[in-house]
Amino acid sequence: EHVLFGALIDRYMREKLPRRHSTASKYRSWITHHVKPKWGAIPIRRVKPLLVEEWLMSLDLAPKSKGHVRSIMHILFNWAMKWEFIEIGRMNPMSLVRVEGSSKRLRQPRILSVKEFRVLLDELREPIRTMCIVAACLGLRASELVGLQWGDFDWKACEVHIQRGVVIGRVDEVKTTNSNRRLPVQPNLADLLVAYKTETAPGAGNCDWLFPSPYGTGRPRWPWTIQRDHLLPAGIRAGVGPIGWHSFRHSYSTLLRSLQVDLKVQQELLRHSDIRTTMNIYTQAVPDAMREANSRVVEMVLPKRKVG
Repeated sequence: EHVLFGALIDRYMREKLPRRHSTASKYRSWITHHVKPKWGAIPIRRVKPLLVEEWLMSLDLAPKSKGHVRSIMHILFNWAMKWEFIEIGRMNPMSLVRVEGSSKRLRQPRILSVKEFRVLLDELREPIRTMCIVAACLGLRASELVGLQWGDFDWKACEVHIQRGVVIGRVDEVKTTNSNRRLPVQPNLADLLVAYKTETAPGAGNCDWLFPSPYGTGRPRWPWTIQRDHLLPAGIRAGVGPIGWHSFRHSYSTLLRSLQVDLKVQQELLRHSDIRTTMNIYTQAVPDAMREANSRVVEMVLPKRKVG
């Protein structure tokens, strides 16, 4: 009857934190700095939706961050029901909590047109240039881009298996289960990558990184350092403004929409775990449709190869 919210938190932290290191670190931070100090000494049954909503409104956090804290509270209440700390079968009380603006980014990623992307490439040197081409042609997250190894590519099938991410130097799983999948590699992009390997790492093995650290550490590059030292200055020089890694993923999505690609195919290519992230259409994307849609974007984005 009087189980404290802190006891629920402690058990969750011991037994149910996500396996992915970066996700677990974020959850631990939200819980340690916000949730437990406020609610730890209060019985679970006295943690009411209106009180939580008013508390979230009072926090000196961005709306999106408040939304993350609310999500943690929702997860904790789900476990409270599973562990029978509160009545099973009733609605999760945190479903009633609203955080205004939590689904909106404070700063939207810059969407690049094809012309702007090519102007940006002219301002970049290797290997950053190739990194940007791969990101734009496959719509990868930054963590997935630097997590690529040569063995992930099947050159005969023209596919790449996205199966790991690197966050703050730590190799980990990809963001979601749906993120771990194979993507089509358009033949021109495959040719570009084979040429890149021949020029930069002809002896690279399957477990070697596509974009290794230049300092000989045996680790991949840090995307956030590249963004600060290369992408942002290049975007300003190119006249397109500040550019981040997520600009390429958003631009890829925008190009797919502009080509009127089936929404289910968009979801499969972007590897969204929830169809609502793209749109709520319940059809299956066929591999040929995925390959055709991807090829159309690559043909628009990929610079023409110079002859001679």
